[in-house]
Amino acid sequence: MKGPLDSRQLQAFAILARTGSFTQTARELFLTQSAVSHSIKALETDIGCRLLDRVGKKVMLTQSGEHLLKHTQVILREMQAARDGIEQLGKWGRGRLRLGDTSTICTVLLPPVLREFKESFPQSLIQVEPGDSRELVLGLERQKIDLAVGLQHTPDERFDFLPLFSDELVFLVSPLHPWAQAGAVNRADIPKQSLIIYRKGSHTFRIVDDYFRKEDVVLNTVIELGSMEAIKEMVKLGLGVSIVAPWVAQEELRSRSLVALPLGRRKLKRDWGILHWRGRRLTLAEETFVGLSRTAAENLTLTLD
Repeated sequence: MKGPLDSRQLQAFAILARTGSFTQTARELFLTQSAVSHSIKALETDIGCRLLDRVGKKVMLTQSGEHLLKHTQVILREMQAARDGIEQLGKWGRGRLRLGDTSTICTVLLPPVLREFKESFPQSLIQVEPGDSRELVLGLERQKIDLAVGLQHTPDERFDFLPLFSDELVFLVSPLHPWAQAGAVNRADIPKQSLIIYRKGSHTFRIVDDYFRKEDVVLNTVIELGSMEAIKEMVKLGLGVSIVAPWVAQEELRSRSLVALPLGRRKLKRDWGILHWRGRRLTLAEETFVGLSRTAAENLTLTLD
């Protein structure tokens, strides 16, 4: 199988077909007439057939030449479109931002960040793919996303982790719950509680389960929901307790419609950040997003102090 056709030869062929003159073609390409003639000859040799007939001083296409010209025009248009598209990407405010985020980040941190981002990059295409930590890594592997905002867990040498903030997991209970009334968690009561979580297969649940195993506490009853808002509403109604970071329920904690209590004497902390392929240079849009995310994370943690 032969390789692709030479784009410079195709360009000379297209201009020659339009002008019908080697002299005019050479003038438009800023080449000598012999250079154009050599280019066309090399193209005919590569293809294996004659493309042109000379009629006096004019040049006419053969049937093979007419066939090639149709394809050549498409090829050159696509090449020009590719060049124009790349040039547009280099202009201020253009480009794309392909993100993967956990549902909680999408709800709390992402909206203010993207609002400011759009002010700097008004014509940038933004794509957000929600998922848990494993799904975000899979999105990076399949090159469906370029940045993944999520939790740091098992180190992966393929990716760089840009830290955003750390949080601490706590019990979330109704103000009418006995723990809230007492202002402390009764350790012996933990196995009796209905634990309401977002996803049982998530990284967060795994570290929570491991935490209590080390404390010799068994989490017996687990209710799994697909919405953090639904979890908070069920906790408000006294249907169970949840384990979350305070920033997830900051409005409810301020209004005292929910109460946060420590898990135990040991703290259970998580690290949040942005994953991307190691060695890949971030675009201006991506660097801006990282900076805005760090600022938003600082403001978020400040409101919880």
